[in-house]
Amino acid sequence: MSYISLGNVTFAYPNGFVAVDEANININKNENVAIIGQNGAGKTTTVKMFNGLLKPTKGDVLIGDMNTKDYTTAQISRKVGYVFQNPDDQIFHSTVYDEVVFGPRMMKIEKEKLTEIVDYALDITGLSEVSKENPYNLPLSIRKFVTIAAVIAMDTEVMIFDEPTAGQDLVGNKRLASILKELHKKGKTVITISHDMEFVTNNFNRIIVMANKKVVKTGTPKEIFWDFETMDKAMLKQTYVSQLCRKLKIGNNVISIEEAVESIKEIYDRG
Repeated sequence: MSYISLGNVTFAYPNGFVAVDEANININKNENVAIIGQNGAGKTTTVKMFNGLLKPTKGDVLIGDMNTKDYTTAQISRKVGYVFQNPDDQIFHSTVYDEVVFGPRMMKIEKEKLTEIVDYALDITGLSEVSKENPYNLPLSIRKFVTIAAVIAMDTEVMIFDEPTAGQDLVGNKRLASILKELHKKGKTVITISHDMEFVTNNFNRIIVMANKKVVKTGTPKEIFWDFETMDKAMLKQTYVSQLCRKLKIGNNVISIEEAVESIKEIYDRG
């Protein structure tokens, strides 16, 4: 049975604008899922309904046995943590440490456990050495890790990352990939919105594609990135590796550098 479930969910703003239209999504516990689609597809509105920041106009959002309509955002936030796309919308303390420790303190976690999870969150995000810094003295890419650490420290069962790769360099993306793997090992359910198709291909086994305020397809990277009808509908492009292999007619639905190398070796071995 799915741990997170959206059943024919629609969300309309007070002015009548429909941002999500009859979306159906099922996510299992401990899944690491990416949601992709162009701006305006409904991705952020959808994930905000996962943690109660928004309540569906129609349909139901279930987190385990909780229907989000029946709980406050504060109650849901104990199960579902959300990292905003813009860290400046989330940061409000004068040091990195105070920002990260705030959530666990509000949840009244006992001191020994609190220290343990805050130290872990700072370490996994590479922030231990800047814990006494004012977050606004740090570059945007590092401030994003401050908000990620703050959610990790709350130790919620579900964690949502909204565009964590935006503004990151290769080092930042590698750290994000490492964080995702570590959270998966700890049994967390992680949902990530990203426009970085290379990052999505390399780090997720299941992808949800949204377009025109609807879910248009769910599948593996290979099923998604070689489905040209879905890609066109969502106005997305294949990864550079897939595009190159397609043009050169190398391999069978290649999605990674490793697959491309193996396909080239096979061609070379055949002479």
